[in-house]
Amino acid sequence: MLDNVAGLLLMVGLLAGFGFPVDFAVSAMVPGTALGVLIGDLAFFALAFRLARKTGRDDVTAMPLGLDTPSTFGIVLFVLGPSFLQGQAMGLDPTAAAYRTWHIGIWCIVLSGVLKFALAPATNWVRRSIPRAGLLGSLAAIALVLISFFPLMEILGHPLPGMLALVIVLTSLVGRIPLPGRTPGTLGALIVAGIVYYALCFVSGSGYVLPEPVAVNWFPIRWMESWQFAWLANFGDALPYLPIAMPFAIGTVVGGIDCTESAVAAGDTYDTRTVVGIEALATLLAGLSGGVIQTTPYIGHPAYKAMGGRAAYVLGTAVLVGSAGLIGYFGWLNAWIPAPVVYPILVFIGLEITAQSFLATPRRHFAAVALACLPALAFLAINLPSRILGDQSLKSAGIGIDTLADEGLRHDLQTLTMLSSGFILTSLLWAWTLAAAIDRRLVLAAKVLALAGVLTLFGVMHSPLVGSRLFLPYGPEAWGDLVLDAANRKYVLEFAAGYFASSALLFAWSFLPTIGPPLESDSEHE
Repeated sequence: MLDNVAGLLLMVGLLAGFGFPVDFAVSAMVPGTALGVLIGDLAFFALAFRLARKTGRDDVTAMPLGLDTPSTFGIVLFVLGPSFLQGQAMGLDPTAAAYRTWHIGIWCIVLSGVLKFALAPATNWVRRSIPRAGLLGSLAAIALVLISFFPLMEILGHPLPGMLALVIVLTSLVGRIPLPGRTPGTLGALIVAGIVYYALCFVSGSGYVLPEPVAVNWFPIRWMESWQFAWLANFGDALPYLPIAMPFAIGTVVGGIDCTESAVAAGDTYDTRTVVGIEALATLLAGLSGGVIQTTPYIGHPAYKAMGGRAAYVLGTAVLVGSAGLIGYFGWLNAWIPAPVVYPILVFIGLEITAQSFLATPRRHFAAVALACLPALAFLAINLPSRILGDQSLKSAGIGIDTLADEGLRHDLQTLTMLSSGFILTSLLWAWTLAAAIDRRLVLAAKVLALAGVLTLFGVMHSPLVGSRLFLPYGPEAWGDLVLDAANRKYVLEFAAGYFASSALLFAWSFLPTIGPPLESDSEHE
């Protein structure tokens, strides 16, 4: 619940950084975005009951669904914000530029939903074909970097309440040592660390301050204009941004497959096509209702199951997030619940997912799971340099990666950028390749590397462009930014050549008589 509410505020806050009118975002963009969460979680709530009836079990845990965090950053920073500035540069007043931006965002989310629907039928085949080391290894990569490490920065940014909350959560949920009165660990952390946080607000010089009063826009109605379909006329404006938006949609499909496999490993067997289909429906309806951030199954099913979650938690999320967006009170929740007090639950979820990724994977594939974490570490390593070089003071001074004097540093940052781009898919394919090699299935490993090479040629992974944008490696100049520039093309072609050459090597290697018969694979799991 808190993560979704924070996601809505994050979207508004990031947009405000571009000068986007806050009242427009709250009345036009937030309700439809929250509606997607409402619809998706209600569907997963019903799906959990259907599985419980089918299996006769009373311990079924519902799949979680919410706003996609990478999309929140990516769509705002690389689509909505720049399109708003572009509209103002065209001479539009702030309201007209906001409408244009909103319509572009609607196009991106609607087409993301359509793409997910198109990919959903193949997802069960993908889950059966790819070993758990690939599916769960990429999940562990996300869990360590996005879910555990980044919240840890916020927690230790406020070390006194943050450490208290972290210790309470980890001791009670990982150590399984109950609090007095069997109080849930997350509630105990919220109470104890929350009291400390607000006590510090009254200590002079502590740096802690009470939240500013939050203005509530009750029952916003502007979002309903999306059903008048005026945004259809802005397809031409949206077209240049679609190559940025589509990789995020593909990423959530891969994430949906991963999350379903994670649920299966924890004992709840859901149909992957149904899970991704619900995700697609929620995203599509959110877009049609004016939403600008897509929904996705959340990584955390095993952790919620370990905490005793069944189906009611997604119902509660649906009701809270949906009503917060549609009624307008979500700002209060985000303002008055301190982030360092609730973020330790994200650290726990990340640790639980990482541990489960190893426990549910054959021991011989442990190295493949570890390998899957490396592209995520590149994403982590490039994050701070990107923020530094993207700071307005440096940009105003003309300082960027291309202007750095140290050629070796420029090359390293370029490599990190490409390795981190599409890291979820990279993690999956690398782990799949190594697991196949461990199982002595070198022809399969060669095919996976060849697929990685093809995807690299179009920027689905290893894109060197801002926003991990897709591209064509070659094409006429009239196609503009859709065609990769010559400076970046050499890097992409060498990456792809590396994959193709490695694929050819493994294929030739497969004919040697010393390989032996393939080992039994785990990819044919139910």
